[in-house]
Amino acid sequence: MPYLFTSESVSEGHPDKIADQISDALIDNFLAFDPRSKVACETLVTTGQVFLAGEVKSDTYLDVQKIARDVINRIGYTKGEYMFDGNSCGVLSAIHEQSPDINQGVDRSNPEEQGAGDQGMMFGYATKETGNYMPLALDLSHRILRELAAMRRENSEIAYLRPDSKSQVTIEYDDDNKPTRIDAIVISTQHDDFDIEATMLAKIKEDMINILIPRVKEQLLPEIQALFTDKITYHINPTGKFVIGGPHGDTGLTGRKIIVDTYGGKGAHGGGAFSGKDPSKVDRSAAYATRHIAKNMVAAGLADEVLVQVSYAIGVAKPMGIYVNTYGTAKVKLSDGEIAKKIEEIFDMRPYAIEQRLKLRFPIYEETAAYGHMGRVNEVVTKTFKTPDGKPLTLEVELFTWEKLDYVEKIEKAFNL
Repeated sequence: MPYLFTSESVSEGHPDKIADQISDALIDNFLAFDPRSKVACETLVTTGQVFLAGEVKSDTYLDVQKIARDVINRIGYTKGEYMFDGNSCGVLSAIHEQSPDINQGVDRSNPEEQGAGDQGMMFGYATKETGNYMPLALDLSHRILRELAAMRRENSEIAYLRPDSKSQVTIEYDDDNKPTRIDAIVISTQHDDFDIEATMLAKIKEDMINILIPRVKEQLLPEIQALFTDKITYHINPTGKFVIGGPHGDTGLTGRKIIVDTYGGKGAHGGGAFSGKDPSKVDRSAAYATRHIAKNMVAAGLADEVLVQVSYAIGVAKPMGIYVNTYGTAKVKLSDGEIAKKIEEIFDMRPYAIEQRLKLRFPIYEETAAYGHMGRVNEVVTKTFKTPDGKPLTLEVELFTWEKLDYVEKIEKAFNL
């Protein structure tokens, strides 16, 4: 029997995502000037205020106020009428030195024996239903908001947009778990005030359906475009007026959008947030590593859908175990347990090995903090950072290394595919 599945996304201007981006901008600056930095920093944003807290072990000093303000301005909170403005908001820092009790469990004289920064389990997931091996509902939700942000910055066709927005997409699947159509799309976007509320609602709905959605469709493969029919139910700003938004409308915190950051409810989640954590925290690095494994498994043709779990004890380098679930889609005559054993032989999942394999001790994290950490484009970019006294440091870094399909051949060889 056909069924419906829904995923949501939130924009870079959503309060929780502002917090994530500030936390990850701090991570990038610490790693740029001291790649050995150990950082766990949280951000809270509310009306006119930013609060920074966390633990750091680093040989560098940062102007955290300027970093936070630069992020807020880049997102688009540059007007006093938003009641949250990068140039005028207060920034309070309570960042302090990392506990030596934690650090002693991570650092080792032999780097390869670096212990996990915490206990816990992490999951990676991949599916054949999209070109980037992501669940379709989440992929479309992200695309809608990325395009909406691009239109806001263009300030041409739609001039009333403000930074805060959310989207949600519901897909109908058939009995074979194949997407057959888009059932519903929800878009809520913050906007400037209108003189007449009825005019406002009609105008926003018309623009979202007739301008935004066609721009999103243009980016998609023909088989995905075919899912957009005239039977889609649209809910555009369903509560009505959405002028008050961002941190003035809702307090934001680092790490409150972990499902948006990963797979939109597909697969599983270990519960740990990513943003604000350096890669010694396996909540982050091992989640990237398991995504890398799952994506390469699906790309190699080992299965149509894969979930990979890894688990750790704090201070211990070797994982507690690796679990694989192919949901009955495996193309080899092996149990999921037997597949997991072979995967364990291919991928070294000790924390230091993950950091080296995925190049995680570089300033690559601010880009991850909005529109999902998974399913993104692997690319090399040039980034410039400045010391508190204004001296620039320019680095070439590789983003989203966990999206590379560089282990496909090894998997094909190991499984005789």
